[in-house]
Amino acid sequence: MRVEKSYKEINEKIRKGKAVVVTAEEVIPIVKERGIKEATKDVDVVTTATFGPMCSSGAFLNFGHSDPPIKMSEIYLNGVSAYGGLAAVDVYLGATEESEEKGIEYGGAHVICDLIDGKKIHLRATARGTDCYPCKEVETYITKDKINEAYLFNPRNCYQNYNAAINTSDRRLYTYMGILQPNRGNITYSTSGQLSPLFNDPLYRTIGVGTRIFLGGTVGYVSWHGTQFKSACERDENGVPLGAAGTLAVIGDLKNMSTKYIKPAVLEKYGTSIFVGIGIPIPILDEDMMKQVAVEDKDLYTNIIDYSVSKRSKPSLGRVSYAQLRSGKINLEGEEIRTAPLSSLHKAREIAQELKDWIKEGKFLIQQPIQQFPLDNKLSSLEIEEEEALRMKRLLLLSFPSNLTGEPITYTLIKNYDLRINILRASIDYNIEGSLFLQVEGLEEKLDLSMEYLKIKGIKVNVINTAIKIDEDSCISCGACTAICGVGALIMDEDWKLEFNKDRCLDCKLCIRACPLRAITSIV
Repeated sequence: MRVEKSYKEINEKIRKGKAVVVTAEEVIPIVKERGIKEATKDVDVVTTATFGPMCSSGAFLNFGHSDPPIKMSEIYLNGVSAYGGLAAVDVYLGATEESEEKGIEYGGAHVICDLIDGKKIHLRATARGTDCYPCKEVETYITKDKINEAYLFNPRNCYQNYNAAINTSDRRLYTYMGILQPNRGNITYSTSGQLSPLFNDPLYRTIGVGTRIFLGGTVGYVSWHGTQFKSACERDENGVPLGAAGTLAVIGDLKNMSTKYIKPAVLEKYGTSIFVGIGIPIPILDEDMMKQVAVEDKDLYTNIIDYSVSKRSKPSLGRVSYAQLRSGKINLEGEEIRTAPLSSLHKAREIAQELKDWIKEGKFLIQQPIQQFPLDNKLSSLEIEEEEALRMKRLLLLSFPSNLTGEPITYTLIKNYDLRINILRASIDYNIEGSLFLQVEGLEEKLDLSMEYLKIKGIKVNVINTAIKIDEDSCISCGACTAICGVGALIMDEDWKLEFNKDRCLDCKLCIRACPLRAITSIV
């Protein structure tokens, strides 16, 4: 006889403290040991979770009216622009918006998290002035407790599946998938795999409009299907997508969130982003649902996409399972390539466990969707292509022989190699040995050519590297730094927690810029 349960039955068991709740990882051995039917009888809810960078995020804020009142048009929060084209004092602050002064190192994501932490935020707003809103400028400080509403509204989170990234070019790439080493030096990916919400409900049976979720440490809701929602996609025999597919739009009260589960991030030379923690309970309604949540990384596949191709449609170098990606290396066309995650499985497991505890304690009931997602949704594209030159910086200490102190070396570097030069310290006298400590910025190939020129001229070139330290309170063990560490000084241990081997570290400093949370810093 087929095993079936209703939302009402499951919620009644939750209220009485009798519901059997396990995480999506814990359910796998249960199904293997007891089979689909028996597991369906015993397990009521399976919790899923993800914790990764989700750029399409932001917050709606309402400041309340000043006296005299103002209809804000240009708004800045800690120097970060917010959109005011709503009502008089309603704004939307995008997570990826960058600071006027600090650039990508401080953006909308940082303001959002500072608000969550209860910090004071500097508000500056201007307006043209009207009869009913005569004030033309306001400058003050706000906190989450002083404003009316502050709620997170993220148009596109929780990707169902996403491509793995590789770089076949001969230069380093800086992307939203992290730093991609040249000549197929690494592969990055971003998912919690078998723990990920939409992998466990691939046809959106229990996840839809109105689904109650864990969002940033508090209760949130799925408000709609996310932008770039592509349900009409290639799927395997179990309905699991083999490439880009569903996304979620989510909403929750920012005032009740915790920066333990939502953190600002900086993706080097790409932009500001935000790590968002999302947990979604899957009610085990029947045996089909149990079969879906028993999915394993070895059965989940994605495509390896070449990000060095500057076009919307990028070539695929093959298909790979998430179990292979999780192993830390894959074999591609006879070549062994390192793999590294951008999302944090360690934090996703924390979220799945915390949601599990909420449900077992009767604090969180399962909400049936009030509207299902469409299964035939396709994407449209904007027919515009953009290409941007990527520049990098180096710190150099140049030592000049006495016969070269009078030559225009810096002029040549600027003119012939298109470098931007910032001289940090100089000690040069005519016909006496000298030294020059400078920061140079340019395309990697031009930097390499300029260093060859300096060496040919007889100038000693030292690239300055410094030791590093890791702030354990800030580090979330996402693994992004392991993608850039070529000597194995930074690795993930068996519990998917970051491990630093100081003896292997060459002090190359690349990991400092690769860390999206800026948890790695230079000691000197």
